[in-house]
Amino acid sequence: MPILSYTVLSLLLAISLYALHKLRSMHIMLYDVRDQAHHDQAGLFRQLEALQGLYIELDLRHSLPPTRGWAASPDFLLEVARHARTLRQATVLECSSGVSTLVLARCMQLNGGGKVYSLEHDVHFAAQTRAHLRRHGLQDFATVIDAPLTPYDLDGLSWPWYDLAQLPALPSFDLLVIDGPPQATRAEARYPAGPLLFPRLSAGATVYLDDAARPDEQAILRRWRQEFPKLAQSSPGCEKGCAVLRVS
Repeated sequence: MPILSYTVLSLLLAISLYALHKLRSMHIMLYDVRDQAHHDQAGLFRQLEALQGLYIELDLRHSLPPTRGWAASPDFLLEVARHARTLRQATVLECSSGVSTLVLARCMQLNGGGKVYSLEHDVHFAAQTRAHLRRHGLQDFATVIDAPLTPYDLDGLSWPWYDLAQLPALPSFDLLVIDGPPQATRAEARYPAGPLLFPRLSAGATVYLDDAARPDEQAILRRWRQEFPKLAQSSPGCEKGCAVLRVS
């Protein structure tokens, strides 16, 4: 057989193998897209279920602000709300304000007492949350505190954290919800909540950490586990990750 024929056959074989490889890659991609679409639909359905459950639990007369983007997800809010509803005359501290402030304030109202203190470094978000509280008639159950991020020295490192000088002199907290500062502030931005706030938790208090699936929050939880071994940690399945720490 002429050398040219071998060359043509080799070229055709190479083209065929390449075409099979691309076809297989397309099939894998299509299966991945299908699986991701199924996963996204299931996740969205779960959030809709959680949002409906939240409205039922709280018996709300007005709609909540959006729960997408930076806001806490419905499943996280529902976890927090169900626990908050078991408390009586509770003192609640929240790191970052927003939809969760409304949810917690409504829980206090339904419980017949209790107060939420929300630390907020952004004056715009603070004013927005206060407006939402007034719209829902919950302004007596929650106080949004303007607490700009200020440097704290912890273990020789500087950490920007909420200015606690603005926080009333409260003896202890029964519930602590951590959803700030933003991740962009610095690495492991929410770590200071441990050394600065955990010593003020009451007996039997509970801590909820949002976004616990992120690597930064996982690193924070490992540090807290070492520094506060008496806090039992658990992880309810939530969209963005949720860590629950309880004082034994």
